[in-house]
Amino acid sequence: MASGRITINEERCKGCGLCLEACPPGVIKFADHFNSMGYKPAVLYDPEFLCTGCALCAMVCPDAGITVYRNYPMARQKRMKAEVV
Repeated sequence: MASGRITINEERCKGCGLCLEACPPGVIKFADHFNSMGYKPAVLYDPEFLCTGCALCAMVCPDAGITVYRNYPMARQKRMKAEVV
């Protein structure tokens, strides 16, 4: 299964909740704190590492505040390195 992580720029987030709805494993929640604009930003809450790095959250974010990182299996990493050389 694919795995990934996301980072959310809390200062760009206006708390619209679109990423929460788009997240298949449901690992994005609203923070308990406010950002400098007075919004409760979205945060990644993924203690069980369920994020797949699908990037649906980043695609729906109107403020481009989400960065997605994908983890590739070792076999694919080796193949990608071989293709570059």
